[in-house]
Amino acid sequence: MMFRTRFAPSPTGPLHLGHAYSALLAHDMARAAGGAFLLRMEDTDLDRCRPEWEAQIVEDLAWLGLTWDGPIHRQSDKIAAYNARLEPLAARGLLYPCSCTRADIRAALSAPQEGVAFAVYPGTCRHRPMTDRQPGDALRLNLAAALDALPEAPRFTETGPAHAGPHQIDRTQALAQIGDVVLSRKGEDIVAYFLASAFDDADQGITHVIRGEDLFDFTPVQVILQRLFGLPTPTYHHHRLIRDDQGKRLAKRDDARAISKHRAEGATPQDIRRMVGL
Repeated sequence: MMFRTRFAPSPTGPLHLGHAYSALLAHDMARAAGGAFLLRMEDTDLDRCRPEWEAQIVEDLAWLGLTWDGPIHRQSDKIAAYNARLEPLAARGLLYPCSCTRADIRAALSAPQEGVAFAVYPGTCRHRPMTDRQPGDALRLNLAAALDALPEAPRFTETGPAHAGPHQIDRTQALAQIGDVVLSRKGEDIVAYFLASAFDDADQGITHVIRGEDLFDFTPVQVILQRLFGLPTPTYHHHRLIRDDQGKRLAKRDDARAISKHRAEGATPQDIRRMVGL
């Protein structure tokens, strides 16, 4: 099977050195394997995503010397399709409507969940059937029921430096650290990042997901969703993060490290490669 990977930024701000590292690494790995490198815009956050940021991303990637195969894929074009694909889960009794606000959820949690990617939902609305869904309700995955519906524990392979090796998702750990995640976001016709990404990876034939180490904790829920929908599970490679002088992960608010700023100051693509250790 041909190596196929993607770079999937959200057009909510400028690309920084961390994005450059991820894009360059994925591009280089794909080209070295004689495979394909795709560009996907994860733009389901309609409030924050802007066409001018997408245009800047495309310009910066081209300036870095990256080329991608096929047209740019935009998740915003497929929101209705993503939501429609939730219907089989609802029919299997694996979803329930949730009217809790973020404040409600925080108040119900006994303690902050340090070191995990999810604020674990306490299950306040888990008793509600889908027939009780009201306008504005979120849709949550009943994780315990979902795991019970699978014939075996989901597995995935990781090749990144921090977590390399085979991984089997432990039911007890998943319930304690992931919980009943929102798949369709409240009050908006928008699906969660990890659901849209799982569908797109399958639809685009992605064999290798190359992304930052900070997203490793999202992998189990994506793999669970893949198994529920009968989708293939790609190989995952979570790479090191590019950090600032204080050791903090770079974010889009770190405009001083934006690729566009480096370009304006006279940096070359090779300078950027050197800065990120490539």
